[in-house]
Amino acid sequence: MKSKKRIVLAYSGGLDTSIILKWLQENYNAEVICYTADIGQKINRKKILYNAKKFGVKNIIIKDLKDIFVKDYIFPMIRGHAIYEGVYLLGTSIARPLIAKDQIRIAKKYKAYAVSHGATGKGNDQVRFELGYHYFGPKIKIIAPWRIWKLKSRTDLINYAKKNKVSIPKDKKGAPPFSVDDNLFHTSTEGKVLENPKNFAPEFIFQRTVSPEKAPNKATFVSINFRNSDPVGVNGKKLRPSKLLEKLNQLAGKNGIGRVDLVENRFLGIKSRGVYETPGGTLLINAHRAIESVTLDKETMHKKDSIMSRYAELIYNGYWYSKERFKLQKIIDLKKNKVNGTIKLKLYKGNITIESRVTNSNSYSIKKVSFEENKSFNKSNVERFINFHKKKLK
Repeated sequence: MKSKKRIVLAYSGGLDTSIILKWLQENYNAEVICYTADIGQKINRKKILYNAKKFGVKNIIIKDLKDIFVKDYIFPMIRGHAIYEGVYLLGTSIARPLIAKDQIRIAKKYKAYAVSHGATGKGNDQVRFELGYHYFGPKIKIIAPWRIWKLKSRTDLINYAKKNKVSIPKDKKGAPPFSVDDNLFHTSTEGKVLENPKNFAPEFIFQRTVSPEKAPNKATFVSINFRNSDPVGVNGKKLRPSKLLEKLNQLAGKNGIGRVDLVENRFLGIKSRGVYETPGGTLLINAHRAIESVTLDKETMHKKDSIMSRYAELIYNGYWYSKERFKLQKIIDLKKNKVNGTIKLKLYKGNITIESRVTNSNSYSIKKVSFEENKSFNKSNVERFINFHKKKLK
């Protein structure tokens, strides 16, 4: 007897992907394999297993990718100081390439003919997933339900769920939930009251940060240790990547650090409003800039700054595996071996202050900069320097 064809579905166990699971079973004569990448989101293994088994799924795969996610995706992005449109630290954007890569690995392992995702037809994630799928499995078919099914709205989705006995979660106010994405790096919240930019973000939507007003009245101090441009420890204690980020999330979150309310320009041309929480990541990017300031030369730092906007846009648009991103990463990492030391931060009611910068690097010279010492810097050359640049004004 000929075995059924297989589809690997990126599955969270939540409402959208549970509906997609049922829809795939109804519309394709194929076995659906449910795949969940554990990248530090709030994961309920029992719920995933229960909801998938309820629809007869035999292969349910949950893969722990937390350390890979932080070490090979977040840390390179932090080294590049990637910030999209001035404020967004790209927490959702950076997760999709890894999920896509491992989903294709599963598809190849089980000889699946197709992969599927739950990204909506208006969002960026469909692009990010599918560029990753194409890079690692160009011959594998992609099924994007939101672009082809007849369900046109959230209301249609809820009605379909009720008809097919898919459980519908409720938010804290008893209504169908906001659209939430979370991982070890961040949490994003979209939809409902947030769709109108004139509305304030209700406090109950925040999941990993307290409001600055409710943060402790006493400052918290934290030291981040860097080696070869990557964080390796907190307060002198060496930690593996995922545990380091967990620790920083906890410290920053309780001090009201890492909130962003953004109206962003999506890759597809739509403006959307989202609320993001990136507590530990906010500490890392501030600390990393601080350690580079005392370890890297001016030319290297300014070159990195000049490409940051493009680098961030490539990540946002789903081009993590592009030749251009790889090329920019080489520029970013050219002198990473020089970035070593410790940055001490003061955290207080949503604010971050650099307390100290400690390094063995000789890039920063106290003798040259000091007002009390005049032998290390030849000021007689300054007039020639100024005269040279005067000519450039013409």
